[in-house]
Amino acid sequence: MSAVRMAGRPLQIAEVAARTELSLRTIRQYEDSGLVVPSAASPGGFPLYTDADVSRLMVVRRMKPLGFTLDETRELLTAVDRLSDGGLEPDERAALTARVRRYETAAAERVAELRAQLARAEEFADSLRTSLA
Repeated sequence: MSAVRMAGRPLQIAEVAARTELSLRTIRQYEDSGLVVPSAASPGGFPLYTDADVSRLMVVRRMKPLGFTLDETRELLTAVDRLSDGGLEPDERAALTARVRRYETAAAERVAELRAQLARAEEFADSLRTSLA
């Protein structure tokens, strides 16, 4: 199931949890830490999440298994937000772009490390299957 939605009505937290495969508790924790703040509210005052909110949650979700801290996640999201806002001085835009590129590089390095770990784990599982045959 894709976590990215087409434009449409805002979602309630349970719908967001199902789409992002995050628990309600985790989503609330991210709200409390200021990483993701619902952009809308129902007439009854319940938080509602837009497509942009869901996309932001997916960034957080994708960074976590790569070992990024919540502070690092916040720093990246802040940089991306600032770049999206526009109206930046060239020096600030260059600094923010460099910061995002550093995260891109770090993510690629961590993915490579995980692939190597997976390869070793697969080799180990294969050796166990071979020894049982």
